Amino acid sequence: MEIGDLLYAAYERRVSKSLQDRQTPRHVGVILDGNRRFAKARGAGTEEGHRAGAENIGNFLGWCEDADVEVVTLWLLSTDNLSRPTEELHPLLQIITGVVADLAETGRWRLNVVGALDLLPPATADALSASAAATDHVEGLVVNVAVGYGGRREITDAVRSLLRARAAEGATLEEVAGEVTMEDIAAHLYTKGQPDPDLVIRTSGEQRLSGFLLWQSAHSEYYFCEAYWPEFRRVDFLRALRAYAERHRRFGT
Repeated sequence: MEIGDLLYAAYERRVSKSLQDRQTPRHVGVILDGNRRFAKARGAGTEEGHRAGAENIGNFLGWCEDADVEVVTLWLLSTDNLSRPTEELHPLLQIITGVVADLAETGRWRLNVVGALDLLPPATADALSASAAATDHVEGLVVNVAVGYGGRREITDAVRSLLRARAAEGATLEEVAGEVTMEDIAAHLYTKGQPDPDLVIRTSGEQRLSGFLLWQSAHSEYYFCEAYWPEFRRVDFLRALRAYAERHRRFGT
């Protein structure tokens, strides 16, 4: 083992030790950013960058298990991404369906596909749904796979779902408008029944949320990491947990 690897391992152990008996987030959201820039920096094609990013997902979920995280939301594809050129989008959708199938096949995690599946090609939507259904019996870490996801679209879908549900009960639009609460809308979000994210991580150095979990992240803590997603290491995750543990959460007060 080279000296650099030894120093890295020692530093990782030190950071890990500093987290003992510290507050751990129940729900971690991740914006997996930087695959294309990772590939470009190495003179590789975009598809290679996406494949490298997909290969790091299983590692990350294992780190989350070790940290006793209960829910993870991975943003793999936004609604905006769906407008990419076909020659880039088609391979990316294949990579996503492949990695989700691989995650399901492990039997370690319960998958939940979140997003506007009606915007995806039917074959992609069906494959993602089938992979998630295969993990319905799995207990343990819940993994939300956000594909064709946009925060504004999610809120729009939640309101539509709420209105339809209340209409089915015989309520008028005026009655719904006079009675609707934030809790009512939250009950129709893609992540209904789950705790809101305590920590949101974005890789690649970009410092914006881009609409990720727009409703749910109102009181989340944010951590922005310079590493591109394919290069995101366990020590980077531990640093994010350390930063989270050091913050005093005010929840808007």
